[in-house]
Amino acid sequence: MIRETTINLLATVPTISLVDPLKLSIVGAVHAACTTTGFFYLIDHSIPTSLAACIPHQLSLLFALSRDKKNSLVDSVLQRGYTRFGEEKLDPSLQKKRGDTKEGYYIGKEVSIHEKNVKKLRGPNVWPSTITCPSWTEHQCREFRHVMEEYQREVMRVSMDLLSIFSLAVGLFSGEENFDENNDRIFQPFFSDPTTIIRLLHYSSEPSVPEEGIFACGAHSDYGMITLLLTDDNPGLQVKLADSWIDVPPQRGAFVVNIGDMFQRWTNGKFRSTVHRVIQSASGKERYSVPFFFEPDFDAAVECLEMCRGKDGPKYPPITAGSHLLSMY
Repeated sequence: MIRETTINLLATVPTISLVDPLKLSIVGAVHAACTTTGFFYLIDHSIPTSLAACIPHQLSLLFALSRDKKNSLVDSVLQRGYTRFGEEKLDPSLQKKRGDTKEGYYIGKEVSIHEKNVKKLRGPNVWPSTITCPSWTEHQCREFRHVMEEYQREVMRVSMDLLSIFSLAVGLFSGEENFDENNDRIFQPFFSDPTTIIRLLHYSSEPSVPEEGIFACGAHSDYGMITLLLTDDNPGLQVKLADSWIDVPPQRGAFVVNIGDMFQRWTNGKFRSTVHRVIQSASGKERYSVPFFFEPDFDAAVECLEMCRGKDGPKYPPITAGSHLLSMY
């Protein structure tokens, strides 16, 4: 039997406000979070509460569609649209019999069919229509797309704001005495046309049983740069620190932000991409969440930053962002 230690330690995952009047205070808090847990709550991000409140309702409508209708909303080439319950096994070493007890829906940056580029996973999204989803009205189809695209624009804006904070945070590796608020554009040249994905997730009410390999979402680290997670009021997210699983309970109005493998690579391992999972309790409640994956331009060169080299030099060879992401699928 698998023995685990799980603790609820909210203080381990700090809460950071984007409107702290002392920028060095924000930067220092982000630096500390990224070099320890790799996770933090983000508040005062200015995304309208009314918009965030629309998201769970739209998810409930989408995932209430019949299995046949959901299975028709798929583009397997561009990896857009619906993914089935059990389709993903993020921790195959433990999930020997079954995949995650969740279903999902991918929405990327909308690109016209004329600009489609399969090699770069660029192209149009899969949107519900009255043809594929005859139980929906034209208004419902338009509303779903409108809410998702508006949310995508807003969370993209916040992510670009965070880039400036992250630029200053990595600058602290050169010493706090060298802090310069104007040195906040280290990453901007690599994000002129960022790769972004919204993942709509619905977790069934089935309780997780770790000792039997049943997980709402198996243990994994995120592949990319950063993830901004919007979640409902139901708990389940856990972060692994040392040998303990730490609960990261939902905090209303806050994003959960975490570092991915690509950012760990870029900082020579100084920023931490932390393993996490989702455990569904026996509460009988379904759970919804929406991670937003924010990545550099597909052809951006990801190589060790000068201030992160250390005396032993780079731990990872240079790679393009696109090559890194494609190698993970």
